[in-house]
Amino acid sequence: MTMTEDRLRVAAIVLAAGSSRRMGTNKLLLALEGEPLVRRAVRRCLAAEFDRVVVVLGHEASRVRAALDGLPCEFVENADHARGVGTSIRAGVGLVADAMDAVVMVLGDMPYVTTDMLRTVLSWYRATRPPVVVSEYGDVQAPPTLYDRALFARLLAIPDGSGGKPVAHQLAALRVTVAFPEAARRDVDATADYERARAKPTTTP
Repeated sequence: MTMTEDRLRVAAIVLAAGSSRRMGTNKLLLALEGEPLVRRAVRRCLAAEFDRVVVVLGHEASRVRAALDGLPCEFVENADHARGVGTSIRAGVGLVADAMDAVVMVLGDMPYVTTDMLRTVLSWYRATRPPVVVSEYGDVQAPPTLYDRALFARLLAIPDGSGGKPVAHQLAALRVTVAFPEAARRDVDATADYERARAKPTTTP
């Protein structure tokens, strides 16, 4: 590792504030292979060796926090989470903006995003320092997505209901795109998704 890589500090921001309306219960607390989905996501971020792992809480914050008991992550509570995912992105970035060189947005309901995938995103950033590293699953782009600190101001200004994708699209000519298996994009958004994940779990760390 070069001295330049040593100086690049990257935080994972796990978005875990949503109310899971389609599921009817808090999907992040559903168990897959013996652990809640949110704990699975945070544990993999920790294993990928981010400098900080921040979990944005909102809906049922105390229950989500309890599901992460014992893990060395940080928390920020988003009282405005019902207004849209943009409020959670702003909360997470706002907590770390002064100290980090980049952030990676991670969703707590994507059980097939592995530690190795997160490490791949990190390695591309540390090797070439692009403004954005985008994960691509077939022809669909989805998290994890990395944003250099040069884009923090844009992330802190995104509308309540917007995700970070428009910011990444603005840098299309400069970003790095990393290809992952199309099936790894599957999330748990409804009961059928959860049953599918239970039927085809992944034991990859």
